[in-house]
Amino acid sequence: MTDFTARRTMMVDTQVRPSDVTKFPIIDAMLTVQREDFVPTALREAAYMGENLDLGAGRVMLEPRTLAKMLDALDINTDELVLDVGAGYGYSSAVIARMAEAVVALEEDESMATDAQDALMQAGADNVVTHTGPLAQGAPDHGPYDVIVVQGGVSEVPQALLDQLKDGGRIAALFVEGALGEVCIGYKSDNHVTWRRAFNAGAPVMNGFERHSTFQL
Repeated sequence: MTDFTARRTMMVDTQVRPSDVTKFPIIDAMLTVQREDFVPTALREAAYMGENLDLGAGRVMLEPRTLAKMLDALDINTDELVLDVGAGYGYSSAVIARMAEAVVALEEDESMATDAQDALMQAGADNVVTHTGPLAQGAPDHGPYDVIVVQGGVSEVPQALLDQLKDGGRIAALFVEGALGEVCIGYKSDNHVTWRRAFNAGAPVMNGFERHSTFQL
């Protein structure tokens, strides 16, 4: 029988802490949330690998290091509302729920969203609401948000998402150019988002987050 508790500890000790993530709420959440319960049964044994986990259809569960460093840079507070874009099977939302006041887990794949809702309920994450709809459109009915986290690669962030961020809020997105990717944190002030580079990472660009080229003569 697999000792997933030992694997969680190893994940934190070998993937998270060495990446200069030391904030207690993040470490505690990643030691507590059972990552193996938020993947399809066939992927349970691979849940703690130090790489993105392929969920199919161009979607991944971000590697633990990437998620941890995103949350470290965002510095989520206990009185904040977070939109988790591309929540997949709900793992990232369960982690974020342990440091935020409430989380909206946005997922456009209906099957994933249903499984995420069940897994979050089993995990006791009762401050998470699962919302099914196009990722690029966000979840405006529940916003505006203090923090937005995008769980996959982007070429650009749709304006619809930026519009749902509160003034003074933060957004984390993994910008991908070719084979290279970089997580940036956006800070909204006076309805304008200023981006700052945080760290290198990689993930496939999600549907709806591609760069739209403009036609020129």
